[in-house]
Amino acid sequence: MGQADTDDADTGHGATGSPGRRYADKAVVLTGAASGIGRATALRLSAEGARLLVVDRDADGLADTLRQVEECSDPHTPRPVPVVADVAEEQAVRSAVAAAAERFGRIDLLVNVAGALGVTPLADLGVDEWRRLFDVNALGTMLFCREALPHLIAAKGVVVNTASTAATHAHPLMTAYAASKGAVLAFTLSLAAEVAPHGVRAVAVSPGGIRTPMSRSTRFPEGADASYYRRIVPLTGSLGAPEEVAGTIAFAGSADAGFMNGVELRVDGGSHN
Repeated sequence: MGQADTDDADTGHGATGSPGRRYADKAVVLTGAASGIGRATALRLSAEGARLLVVDRDADGLADTLRQVEECSDPHTPRPVPVVADVAEEQAVRSAVAAAAERFGRIDLLVNVAGALGVTPLADLGVDEWRRLFDVNALGTMLFCREALPHLIAAKGVVVNTASTAATHAHPLMTAYAASKGAVLAFTLSLAAEVAPHGVRAVAVSPGGIRTPMSRSTRFPEGADASYYRRIVPLTGSLGAPEEVAGTIAFAGSADAGFMNGVELRVDGGSHN
């Protein structure tokens, strides 16, 4: 279904083993960190040595992410800096990026995970829902990229934006969500071409169906035909784990992916082949 937002520490078949220290002393800004893919990414990057500034509007969820990071980290791992903010509010984004630059002195990686999902037939789709999805998914991504760009250029850093399989594959009843994630994907590909001369990379990661609180709380309208989504469950018979997406994000932002730019990495278990 293309979750690009939330989840608890649901592991399942997504265990990734012991990571290296690819992010030792690297400064990272991560949005959507209160749960789900964002939380799993915070845990993964922290385990690899990153100095993190984590952003979410869910203060309680953000605090729980920090607790889990501290429980899983060694004593030398820096404690993440939490910022409670709405990614669609321009001044809040400016303040968050400024706080990261002041605290760390640089920004090496920006990861935009914050997102919202909507399942509404077009006949019932309202302007408010359309705007909400574009504000969180597309506008929030653009604002963080714009504000972080001078710091990323200085560090020759990386942007990883979370799109969705909905951006490129038909997802009935999700026209607004798909359009907003399509915007994220198109934005990322064009951004990659724009910033490449400055030594900055931009990569999109597109999850398929992932076990997250957002996916678990999604309800289809009464009488809606959800058979399409049953057809795209991977052959393993289960949805993906947030840790599997987090591992892809960690790879995409690292030097291991240094020759990768302006591409989409699809993480869906082959369900959209």
